[in-house]
Amino acid sequence: MARARQDDPNTHRTMQVVNHIRSLIENGTLQPGDKIPPEREFARSLKISRASLRTGIGYLAAMGVMKIRHGVGTFVADGPPEFGKASLSLIGALHGFQSWQMFEARIILESHLAALAAERGKADHHTALAEEVAEMFAAMNTPPDYLIHDLTFHRVISQASGNPILAAIIETITSALYDSRRKTVERSTDLRESAEMHRKIYRAIRAHNAKEAHNLMEQHLRMAQVAQGMERPTDRRGSPAASKAKRVRSAPAAAVPA
Repeated sequence: MARARQDDPNTHRTMQVVNHIRSLIENGTLQPGDKIPPEREFARSLKISRASLRTGIGYLAAMGVMKIRHGVGTFVADGPPEFGKASLSLIGALHGFQSWQMFEARIILESHLAALAAERGKADHHTALAEEVAEMFAAMNTPPDYLIHDLTFHRVISQASGNPILAAIIETITSALYDSRRKTVERSTDLRESAEMHRKIYRAIRAHNAKEAHNLMEQHLRMAQVAQGMERPTDRRGSPAASKAKRVRSAPAAAVPA
């Protein structure tokens, strides 16, 4: 039991990964575009489990510090890392933010950001969005990886809006959402619908159709809110039968990460 707690991704071992990579970036050992060591080798050097390493890397990818490429590897992102930002997830824990409140904020902000991205987005933004959509389709069998590309897609849209203030607000929300979504994303039952919606949003932005981008983003987030509300984490304290029963009851729900 002690080992199970030690390897729990919610323990200090996840932050050990984050802090270690942070120090490597800050001291120049890792540069933008560098590929990190293979998972087995890296986990052994940190003396942690590969599961804890993957969770730590997932946090960094959700923060925009790392980029995961399916079948290729994990790289340091080209942009500056955002280590210094206050965690909205911590603020939310202190003040009791609710899921519906987070989604309400996202629907108001991101639908308008998508419209701005359609008006102001440049070719490099379109390329980045296309890459993330392709990665989503490639990662449909690995929901945790899918989630990271999903969040990165939304981050690119906020950057393409040309408004750094709104982009910073979305960044804090995105980081907070990752912490909760990673705990349930394995229960997603239909990622293809989600990927298709992202592809439609990308095409509207690329076509500079602001109204269509706005409407598609709002539709996507409302669908995601309903689907995520139906997700249920596996009850580790219960019996296998109880867990199976929960899976059966919730199976019809299509979980759509956003």
